[in-house]
Amino acid sequence: MALALTVSLALPMLAQGPPPPPPMRAPMLFLGMAHVDGPVDHDDIKVGRYAGRYHSIVLRVRYAPIRFDHVVIHYGDGYAQPLPVNAFIRAGGSSQRIVLPGGRRVINSLELWYARANPNNPNKPEVRLFGAP
Repeated sequence: MALALTVSLALPMLAQGPPPPPPMRAPMLFLGMAHVDGPVDHDDIKVGRYAGRYHSIVLRVRYAPIRFDHVVIHYGDGYAQPLPVNAFIRAGGSSQRIVLPGGRRVINSLELWYARANPNNPNKPEVRLFGAP
């Protein structure tokens, strides 16, 4: 009797199947990079209209931490938008996924004002820009 009860309780769970997978996020495509060459720096990562349209971006930092002063994205239609980027991103870290307003947009460039977070670190920090189509 106990075996029949166990089987009858398990059958409804098997009929439902496994839970659905989580929704897929769009893959992040590499769009460009820049290096903090001195104690403080200002760079412009050129992307251009031939790279496509993107609905979100992420900044990833390599080799040494970076302190961002401000970041501005320049769109294909001429609009420029300051972005909410963490003031400090450690080496191996990244910004939050930043969703661009208005859906998929052409990105002309990403302008960065930033500094080495640790001036005594001999490694040259690198920031890499990724976009999700």
